[in-house]
Amino acid sequence: MTETKRMLQERLTEYCRKDLCVAFSGGVDSSLLLVMACEAAEKTGAKVYAITLDTVLHPKADLEIARTVLARTNAIHEVLAMDELAVPEIRFNPEDRCYLCKKELYSRMLKFASEKGAEVLLEGSNEDDLHVYRPGLRAVKELGVKSPLAECGITKAEVRAMAAEYGISVADRPSSPCLATRLPYGAEIDPELLGRIDRAELFIREMGFRNVRVRVHRDIVRLEIDTEQFPKVLEYRDKILSGLKRLGFCYITLDLEGFRSGSMDVGLN
Repeated sequence: MTETKRMLQERLTEYCRKDLCVAFSGGVDSSLLLVMACEAAEKTGAKVYAITLDTVLHPKADLEIARTVLARTNAIHEVLAMDELAVPEIRFNPEDRCYLCKKELYSRMLKFASEKGAEVLLEGSNEDDLHVYRPGLRAVKELGVKSPLAECGITKAEVRAMAAEYGISVADRPSSPCLATRLPYGAEIDPELLGRIDRAELFIREMGFRNVRVRVHRDIVRLEIDTEQFPKVLEYRDKILSGLKRLGFCYITLDLEGFRSGSMDVGLN
């Protein structure tokens, strides 16, 4: 057993002295956290609640993937429906949108935790998240939500390695962030447009592309795909064009820098 894994197990055992909740999206970070928290709770006798949010800003596939991972645990699953756009400040995608969203989402989860008598809410930020633009982490800190992976200095690569060791099905799943990250800051967030973006990304991934982002700048789509898969883009060019045009997109471009997380954050202080 690695020292990193032992440290995380000890931290989770401490948190599992009492019933707790895990913010569970179905991504690799929260999946590892949930599986290991349930493992610790088997020793302490605590209940673990897995809270999945069904929201307008997240890909619809996330909920089904979350249920698949959940099946291997003894966690009590709760799905909370939320509409982030009901918060007026969020609708026009401000630079601190992630902070505003996380504050709403975690406040709702903390309310649920309180109703169940669970004193701790865990979330899956890792060490790498501490070194990029993540305004949502401010909400995590303000609300007292715990981040065991980051607390133990565990990187994304280490998360994936441990998830693979546990046989977690999403160990190699690409990140699936909020769909509002596909729009420039200041652009109005339109749920209908987000739905088309979600379908467009799914359509392209089904051709065998791994990391896909359909970034929309008014009537221009900036398609981000891993650079090593550029030859495949040309191979599937006609299919990609016809599929995205059927979804109502007009000008479709390929970003020569390829896929990269946070490309809409360029230029932010």
